[in-house]
Amino acid sequence: VALVTKQEESHARLSDSLITKAAKKRRARSMIGYLAFVGPALLFFIMIQMIPFGMGVYYSFTSWNGISSTVEWVGLDNYIRIFTNDTRFFNSFLFTTKFMIAAVLISNAIGFTLALILNAALKTKNLLRTVYFLPNVIGGLLLGFIWQFIFVRGFAVIGDMTNIGFFQQPWLGDANTAFWGIVIVFAWQISGYMMVIYVAALQGLDRSLIEAAKIDGANAFQLLRKIIIPLVLPAFTICLFLTISMAFKIFDLNLSLTGGGPFNSTESVAINIYNEAFTMNNYGIGSAKSILFFLVVAIFTTIQVSITKKREVEA
Repeated sequence: VALVTKQEESHARLSDSLITKAAKKRRARSMIGYLAFVGPALLFFIMIQMIPFGMGVYYSFTSWNGISSTVEWVGLDNYIRIFTNDTRFFNSFLFTTKFMIAAVLISNAIGFTLALILNAALKTKNLLRTVYFLPNVIGGLLLGFIWQFIFVRGFAVIGDMTNIGFFQQPWLGDANTAFWGIVIVFAWQISGYMMVIYVAALQGLDRSLIEAAKIDGANAFQLLRKIIIPLVLPAFTICLFLTISMAFKIFDLNLSLTGGGPFNSTESVAINIYNEAFTMNNYGIGSAKSILFFLVVAIFTTIQVSITKKREVEA
């Protein structure tokens, strides 16, 4: 009996060992497959994002013109100089913040309104969705040059023909109108993209809730405020995150439309960093500004996402 018991225990241990080895082989094959798919993307992410970011952090503590072979370590001097002796950077940050607020509000308002309209039973809604989304396909540089021609030449011709003051203004030659010119073009480009996200959210709503509210006597405004908006808050979270990050990082559109003028009044933080590093060859200060800019955008978007996520739970 004891011999039989020992043999059974031996067989059980052997079976467990074989099962463990088979499980390890399956895990190894699964890991190899996982790395085969994720590995190249991870490698490119490290090469394109993480290594340049680490180099930027390093150069932010140095003084380097981007050409010479000697890089001087200056510690926190670049950051101290930015906070104490660089009013142009803070003016560009103020402009970028004001632009972000205006652009985010207008872009999301237009995008959500278009989504509400196109969510109705329109025969041409598919065509209109394509038309409204097309500006997002155009690159920022090309878009800026197109609208520069419209503001400078097109509006001038319309103003001469109609004598309407709106078209006779120096849209890109005055600080106030140039600011709103950039906001208009940004909203024109991005609203279609936001519209697509809002349309997807609206189409996912439970129609029975809306029909029940209508039966209970809710009007269009009450439907929008009490049912539709709370149910599409996840879409608002996504759209706000995207528009805030894109508005903060605006560069190509700003560069081609106004170039930061007139008199640096529409210079965004991205253009200020570009000029500091590549025009003035102050790579150390430019890197320090980019690190500060990264921290500000990261903090701002994190706060926005946490607040909107909290509102989603409350709704």
